[in-house]
Amino acid sequence: MSTASERTLLTVLLAALSSAILSGPASAHIKYVTDEDSAGSAAELFAAVFNDPGSVALLVGGALGAGLLITGYLRFSRLVPDIAVASRTLQSYRPYLPWMLRLTVGLPLVGAGFAGYLFTPSLPVEARLLQVAIGFLLLFGLATRLVAAVGLVIYLGLLATDSTLLLASEYIAGFLAIMIVGAGQPSADMLLRRLVVTEGTLASRARGLPTPAEMIARVGIDKLPVAPLLRLFVGVNFMFLGVTQKWLNPAGGIAVVEKYNLTAVVPVSPELWVFGAGLVEAAVGVAFILGLFTRGTAAVGFLMLTTTLFGLPDDPVLAHITLFGLLSALLVVGSGRYSLDASLVPAIRRRLDPDWERRTDHAAAD
Repeated sequence: MSTASERTLLTVLLAALSSAILSGPASAHIKYVTDEDSAGSAAELFAAVFNDPGSVALLVGGALGAGLLITGYLRFSRLVPDIAVASRTLQSYRPYLPWMLRLTVGLPLVGAGFAGYLFTPSLPVEARLLQVAIGFLLLFGLATRLVAAVGLVIYLGLLATDSTLLLASEYIAGFLAIMIVGAGQPSADMLLRRLVVTEGTLASRARGLPTPAEMIARVGIDKLPVAPLLRLFVGVNFMFLGVTQKWLNPAGGIAVVEKYNLTAVVPVSPELWVFGAGLVEAAVGVAFILGLFTRGTAAVGFLMLTTTLFGLPDDPVLAHITLFGLLSALLVVGSGRYSLDASLVPAIRRRLDPDWERRTDHAAAD
């Protein structure tokens, strides 16, 4: 990456993360399904879980099971060609990434505008014209990078004044990713570009005039790696949900468990339910940030969101579309650079199976 692009990346990350941090804490998606006021503490939750031998045994067993599963995958995954074929197939969807991201951000923005809330259902503010305009422009792919930049600035500005918007922090990842990859096709931007470059068209008279995409590209935003940014902000979002929704708000989490009788689904104590759910979400977030088993982690996150929507019928589907789309994008782009998948994981594979690289090369050649 060039020095200019690195400076741009650092500036973008610092601006987005500082806005999130300075906005202060907020409770998370539990507010979507319960009006329970925050009570209790993380210390009480941890004490209730770790003072119960049965809960400790389940946690230790789960950790050992996860460790064995990961070890088995690293050692024997080459024997299951379906994994490599699925990975290559997902990579082949990369040309559709811009369209996927535009749908991921545009659709929920339009829905939020007509539903009467600002980015998140926990902030019932009428901003229909603003959100519908940004959403439709993204869906059409018109002035895409500029519109995404405007959306990001608006979101960060509002976040600095109201921490409730942290519940929709996945929009940071969505807007940034669109600014990087652009409109793609099909899009109005691509249509206009072809009209301009085609000889004899009326639009060709505008040839040479700077476009919004070109002006933003001069900053170097289009040179930034999209996968690490997606991993970072989606990972932070999952960590935030796991820690604040479950561990720092145990009363709200327990209220959800009791409201939907979740102990009948998995017969453990409500405290272990809340602790375990927070642990899984936080682990998914850490794995994304580190770039560890990124596609597998995205599949786990996708499964978590899906089961949540079926298990909590009051949870608004529209509020989760952006996360669904970003997880799908991570399935396509994978871990990218600055990841353990690109450094540590291959080294472990070579240690567990000295012939791993040779066999992988033969499989790729076939």
